[in-house]
Amino acid sequence: MNGPLSGKTAFVTGATGAIAEASALALARDGARLALMARRADGLAEVAARIRDAVPGADVHTFTGDACDEAAVAGAVRAAHALAGRLDIAFATVGGGGFRPLIEHEPQDLRDAFEINVISAFHVIRAAAPLMPPGGSIVCLSSGAAVLTFRHLAAYHVAKAALEGLVRMAADELGPCGIRVNAVRPGLTRSGATAGMFEGGTDQAFLPEYPLGRLGEPADIAGAVRFLAGDESAWITGQCIAADGGNLLRRSPDLAPLPVVNTPS
Repeated sequence: MNGPLSGKTAFVTGATGAIAEASALALARDGARLALMARRADGLAEVAARIRDAVPGADVHTFTGDACDEAAVAGAVRAAHALAGRLDIAFATVGGGGFRPLIEHEPQDLRDAFEINVISAFHVIRAAAPLMPPGGSIVCLSSGAAVLTFRHLAAYHVAKAALEGLVRMAADELGPCGIRVNAVRPGLTRSGATAGMFEGGTDQAFLPEYPLGRLGEPADIAGAVRFLAGDESAWITGQCIAADGGNLLRRSPDLAPLPVVNTPS
């Protein structure tokens, strides 16, 4: 396929997620060869079929595995490279977190959040960088929650902040190799995981904090990922770019009251 990414190979983890799929589609439209990884083979097959329907002739390959499994990620990255003897783009999307007041967290909750949001991205960076030529681009999926505190989302906030530290550190160390490392910070974006926040009026709590007056769609984030993946951003590294409708200009909504903390008298 012809396009600005023609001939390049892009590896995407968590590829059954809405943002990952939209981003993979954007990469395929510009000619990239896709290597998609996720835990569910059936979900991967559905994503691949939708991309091939939208982009006739798209070169799409799937690999089943857990992004938190170091060996699985390393094997999938090697397989992606072997498709055409090159690996140019890696997009690490796996992450997540649940709502719970900070003082109700157990230490293991933070360990788990760190594992899924930070270690999964570290596996991608560590496996992909040695296989990338100068000009290679690694993009990680962060969140506006890395910057704005969000009541009852403490473990996720801390983990995404750590992810952005990892991005800056990797960008510094890999820069001399010509490899760029950046992140995208979505605001609240429609996906399977966030569908409930777009229903029942919950979205109305978010909208006043979004200057552009609407919440995000996966394609909104895909545009930022595509920019960071390509040569258009060749002199950008170590950055965390917000695609959030302006949410970082304001604050996170207050969806729940703070818990009462009793102190000894």
